[in-house]
Amino acid sequence: MTPLEKWEREVYGKAALRKPQFRTSSGIEVKPLYSPAEPDPKLGFPGQDPFTRGIQPSMYRGRFWTMRQYAGFGTAEETNARFRYLLQSGQTGLSTAFDLPTQMGHDSDSPKARGEVGRVGVAIDSVDDMERLFKGIDLGKVSTSMTINATAATLLALYQAVGEAHGTPPASLSGTVQNDILKEYMARGTYIYPPAPSMRLITDTFEYCSKVIPKWNPISISGYHIREAGSTAAQEIAFTLGDGIAYVEAAVRRGLDVDSFAGRLSFFFNVHNNFIEEVAKFRAARRIWARTMKERFKARDPRSWTLRFHAQTAGSTLTAQQPDNNVVRVALQAMAAVLGGCQSLHTNGRDEALSLPTEASARIALRTQQIIAHESGVCDFIDPLGGSHALEAITDELEAKALDSLRRVDEMGGMVEAISRGVPQREIEDAAYTAQREVEEKRQIVVGVNEFAVEGEPPIETLRVDPALEEQQIARLRAFRKSRDGSAAQRAVNDLRSAAKGTENLVPRIVAAVKARATLGEIANAMRDVFGEHGR
Repeated sequence: MTPLEKWEREVYGKAALRKPQFRTSSGIEVKPLYSPAEPDPKLGFPGQDPFTRGIQPSMYRGRFWTMRQYAGFGTAEETNARFRYLLQSGQTGLSTAFDLPTQMGHDSDSPKARGEVGRVGVAIDSVDDMERLFKGIDLGKVSTSMTINATAATLLALYQAVGEAHGTPPASLSGTVQNDILKEYMARGTYIYPPAPSMRLITDTFEYCSKVIPKWNPISISGYHIREAGSTAAQEIAFTLGDGIAYVEAAVRRGLDVDSFAGRLSFFFNVHNNFIEEVAKFRAARRIWARTMKERFKARDPRSWTLRFHAQTAGSTLTAQQPDNNVVRVALQAMAAVLGGCQSLHTNGRDEALSLPTEASARIALRTQQIIAHESGVCDFIDPLGGSHALEAITDELEAKALDSLRRVDEMGGMVEAISRGVPQREIEDAAYTAQREVEEKRQIVVGVNEFAVEGEPPIETLRVDPALEEQQIARLRAFRKSRDGSAAQRAVNDLRSAAKGTENLVPRIVAAVKARATLGEIANAMRDVFGEHGR
């Protein structure tokens, strides 16, 4: 029996499939896998080390990726309405955007929140807001991703409290908190605390989830924002996996068994315009991560070797000029994510260079995924591009470049030290400058911007957030404070502040504070009192 036959019988043959047979429109049977009987060891087979060809043996023959549309604006009620609209339109997972005050740990009535409440995401100050955000949605039946970092533990606690209030125990909750603070220092900027206490909160969340919310992904290690800041594909791989290594090292130093949490780590990558390079990027990243977890961290469970990732089409490639062109860009990027083997996907709206997406734009973006899944035929093939001479060569070259960057990071003492020296920041800035010069000098054509432009484009309808919603949210927050047992909330916040001075896991204290009806800002400020703020 050849290795291919063995894989087909013993691995693929045990997988559940969407349908019994896969055929083209001409009646040609689509084989499970197109591969030499004995493949290159760098490729292997789908669902097996080194996972170059995908982390599941059946890939989308078994089930499609989770289709998520990033949503969040204004009040919790408005975002809940968008969630319901997307779920009714066929979305299979929720993805939540929070406004800047929520991300930075400020209540909506803080002077620092003025003018930003509900602007780039939904405002969440309290457990009541979280209740309104998920009203009518069974948290035991939906997977929720939350793009939140410095206050990730608090949003997770709020989600847990709402789930429990409606009869869903923590063990039945599934989803992800982004919780990746290193990329905030490197590329985005929504951090609160200095690196050491921030890393403590992250490892606290790892430990808590492994014991209390085992189906939850306690971090989504994000290359998306690194790429949005201007990095190359190779830098995106290197700095994202470098951050991942730093988080695993911190958890192991805490005393956690690597196999107790590594299988729940998830990643978040950008999907840019260079189609073949993007497909290759995902293959190279999987291969490097598998080797890192086996050889560097001695993980024994094969699930700990797998790089599971969410992908989002590149916001930085969207243009305000001729926005309908963005539909084509998003479709090509989404196809690259699918051919690259993503586990979940968000597709941007055509109008997101101008505003948050309208309902119509969000529907087109979701339909793009559904057309790829149901009409293109690519999902009947497992790794349809695998073995392409061009693809495998680019994969090898990206892997080599990323490993070279990771080696230099190790020589500096790891990502935390490299970031403190500003090294990845400077490399990203240099790459962004080079890319912009190429556009300005027309060595890189951007259709509708530096070539094929038109004059007098008619305006398109955009989403506008009503400024009155800020005052409505502030009034609601103040009413919440008046209605609660203020002394119980204060005691819980004081307990959290005292615990922050020690070494205990802070997540149970945060959960207790949430249930005592402390606000997000009060919880964040208690830790500010102990940890201080980064850069101050």
